[in-house]
Amino acid sequence: MLLGTMLVLFVLVGGAGTASAHAALRDSDPRDGSVLDSAPRQVTLSFTESVGLLDDSFRVFDPDSRRVSTGEAEHVKGSSDAVRVSLPEGLGEGTFTVAWRVVSADSHPISGAFTFSIGEPSATPATIDTGPVENAATSALYDIVRYLAYAALALLVGTVVFVLFCRPAGTDPLRKLVLTGWWTLLVSSVALLLLRGPYEAGTAPATAFDLSTLERTATSRPGLALLARIVLLAATAVLLTVVVRRRQRDGDSGKPVLLAAGGVLAVGLTLTWAAAEHASAGIQVPVAMASSVLHLLAMAAWLGGLAALLTSLQAAEPLPTSTVARFSQLAFVSVTVLTVTGVYQSWRGLGSWDAFTGTSYGRILIAKLCAVVFLLVAAGFSRRWTGQLLVPEAAEAAEVAEVAEAKVVERVPETVGARVTSSGGDGDSDAADDDVPPDSSSPSSPSSPSSDSYRRRLRRSVLVEVAVGIAVLVITTILTATLPGRAAAEAAEAAQDAPAPGVISASTTTIPFDVGTPGGHGKVQVTLEPARVGENSVQAVVFGPDDGFAIVPELRISFSLPSKDIGPLNAEVTDLGGYWGTNTLQLPIAGTWTMKVTIRTSDVDQVSVSRKVKISP
Repeated sequence: MLLGTMLVLFVLVGGAGTASAHAALRDSDPRDGSVLDSAPRQVTLSFTESVGLLDDSFRVFDPDSRRVSTGEAEHVKGSSDAVRVSLPEGLGEGTFTVAWRVVSADSHPISGAFTFSIGEPSATPATIDTGPVENAATSALYDIVRYLAYAALALLVGTVVFVLFCRPAGTDPLRKLVLTGWWTLLVSSVALLLLRGPYEAGTAPATAFDLSTLERTATSRPGLALLARIVLLAATAVLLTVVVRRRQRDGDSGKPVLLAAGGVLAVGLTLTWAAAEHASAGIQVPVAMASSVLHLLAMAAWLGGLAALLTSLQAAEPLPTSTVARFSQLAFVSVTVLTVTGVYQSWRGLGSWDAFTGTSYGRILIAKLCAVVFLLVAAGFSRRWTGQLLVPEAAEAAEVAEVAEAKVVERVPETVGARVTSSGGDGDSDAADDDVPPDSSSPSSPSSPSSDSYRRRLRRSVLVEVAVGIAVLVITTILTATLPGRAAAEAAEAAQDAPAPGVISASTTTIPFDVGTPGGHGKVQVTLEPARVGENSVQAVVFGPDDGFAIVPELRISFSLPSKDIGPLNAEVTDLGGYWGTNTLQLPIAGTWTMKVTIRTSDVDQVSVSRKVKISP
């Protein structure tokens, strides 16, 4: 039930949009739009972080739309963030198109296209199909399975840590959590391994069983990490079986060597994430890898432990207060580790204070910080009820001891007299002891009404913690698939420093609108630059009836190419203070696109208008 709730939240929140990759194109040689005197011997691309190559990473087309035979794509010697492909001799003159697709170090595929001309640009640019950007079904399946894998890791590791550290009285309900976490992580890892090839190539899920695709996946870094995860899960199953049998036989969890082996396996599992995602590239890789592992372990111990605590609180057998107190200590340590590693990872991803509000990564990070604050508030209430639960039980234990001592003192004269007058000597002493009535305040008696009240409040606060914790996990998963502010700044700086290409193009469209209310008319001016295949920037300014700048609560822009049955592609423009814009609109092929602009002027008033825009190769 708990894992199903996690999946629903992941689909609703995580499936809101496609993931953005962490790598960004920094530079190309030849540059986009440049005009060369002679044909280049190779094409070189530089990225903001290391990238991996696919079988078809480069495709070059001549002015007549024919594919050019190229050499094998390879990394520039000594540079994991630069790739190149050699070109044949005798290319001729005209405009050539380069379509590229690589896999960033965080395991997300990225693609794009650009043109360069030899001698002079072609009089009539060719229309080139640069290939698929992504397959919607494959991307959705891959994202859902990724969310499941994160949730399963937390459930598996967190529940085991809870059992070993917090030592609950009964572990039968928790075994189901461990089995659910293990099986879910195994199935999701196998699914990720199968979907990896289609996800990278942008093809349909049906191509997952192609042998050549599986072979390429198995030799890539993400594929090797997934294979290692499956092997570690098999070793984990063996270890858990040994520990459970020893616990049933001897009443303990096993020798220290078994516990150490469990710790090694937990670190190994988290390493399969760190080795295939953004921590493995960029600055300070060893520190980032260690930080990522600690962050995942602390997340699993806290959130998975919360799931185990909630399950134990809902069990028929009362949960010992000592178990709750130990989990409170575990949660405090986990939060401390999460805070330290989170601050470091945020600094590494942002790079500057401006990136907090100026990039998608920064805005998602703000959302995560707000969710963490709510989580800490809920945890504070849990610690409060835990403390209140300890106070009455300690008082009851003291009262039991005091009453027992008074009864012993009271019965001493009577017992001694009985022994003196008894003809059997010691024969009646046991019977005298048996006459002591049981005390209703003994530790084995049912808990007091005040304790029951505190336990109910603790159960509710832990349930809130679990719900908010799931939200934090969702936001974290989305954050790992978003272009960091540091990489975005590097790409923007490279674009500003780049010399002007031979042909500079931009498309500016002014569209009147009228929502049909008094003062609800005006116009919106949309600038698309460079209005070419590949990545484009979009800037939109809204003017009111008096031709002055107008502020609207919402503006949406999408692009469709009906002739190719493409779209609508959401430009995802955001309010940048006076105007709306984005720098990450990807238009895959040339042609006459339909640009649809939706302007909302109030909570209920909005209108959509469309115009044709031409996208050059």
